[in-house]
Amino acid sequence: MSHAFEPVTIGRYTARNRVVMAPMTRNRAYGPGASPTELMATYYAQRADAGLIITESTQPSPIGQGFPNTPGLHSPEQVEAWRSVTAAVHERGGLIFAQLMHAGRVGHPSLHEERAVPVGPSPVRAIGTVFTMDGPQEFVTPLPLDQAGIRETVADFAAAARNAIAAGFDGVELHGGSGFLLHQFLSTNANQRDDEWGGGVLGRIRFVVELAEAVADAVGADRLGLRVTPGAPYNDIVEDGLHDTYLALADALDPLGLAYLHVSEGSDTELAGRLRKHWNGTLILNPYTPDAHTGPESLKLIESGAADLVSFGALFMANPDLPHRLRLGGPFTAPDHSRAYGGDHEGYTDYPTLSAESAA
Repeated sequence: MSHAFEPVTIGRYTARNRVVMAPMTRNRAYGPGASPTELMATYYAQRADAGLIITESTQPSPIGQGFPNTPGLHSPEQVEAWRSVTAAVHERGGLIFAQLMHAGRVGHPSLHEERAVPVGPSPVRAIGTVFTMDGPQEFVTPLPLDQAGIRETVADFAAAARNAIAAGFDGVELHGGSGFLLHQFLSTNANQRDDEWGGGVLGRIRFVVELAEAVADAVGADRLGLRVTPGAPYNDIVEDGLHDTYLALADALDPLGLAYLHVSEGSDTELAGRLRKHWNGTLILNPYTPDAHTGPESLKLIESGAADLVSFGALFMANPDLPHRLRLGGPFTAPDHSRAYGGDHEGYTDYPTLSAESAA
């Protein structure tokens, strides 16, 4: 039986525990050209006791940006700025992967100097709004990616992955969920293609599979993870035949030897169990906890063998020393969601550790 506070293999690395900091967008990349800042370095270093830190969503190209003040990994100045983040985490013995996310159809022209129109698998507009500097805006109809556009996007991800390694990251995670570009290709409503990139299950998973292959070739499969959110309706996503899609995806990717599969579980909790049986590598689980944060009870999933590691979002936001608190059974600081997105150090780097609380 495995335990949360013993080492585990993640690709070419050995993590010191099985508590993962889940990726969380914080909208504080105020540096030049969507670069991270020293405040971001402090934030991640504070949480370096995690077995693995997965960064906030980071765009692999300008058109991939989906929200204001999110960081990129597509320019030299971004690479240089990220080095202070990775160095700060490594100084404390931490392991950190950069999450690469392309927003696809749920970006907005106002985010780009040339007011470029977002792209997607098909010209299908998502129902809903996106947050911009001018407030909520209706989603726009995306430009469908042609063959050349798909190849360019794959190349952008591979280049961003190489940039991540150059910036000192230990690896990268592809964001395949939450209604963003990879998820759009997997879905049955955003992807209306009838060519080899759509139609049936094998067509809809093809973009994710070929993207993973390209990034694995660029930086090594053992430095690459994939996050999926099966059945999540975020950003107007519909997924008919959910089990067929994700079991086929797992079967196609398993032979590559990726560092891990990161499953953010939805209400169909049976699927995570089936994926566990189809996936021979390391599995990270963000369990389904409706109307609640992932808490200490979720560590039992490691003991039961349902997952190798468990990822925590909101609790890691508010408890920089979360592994220590989990080991003790608490107490846990409640997150202030009003300060989650944008702002300064308040609600970001000012959450106390247990030692600081005791001293106070």
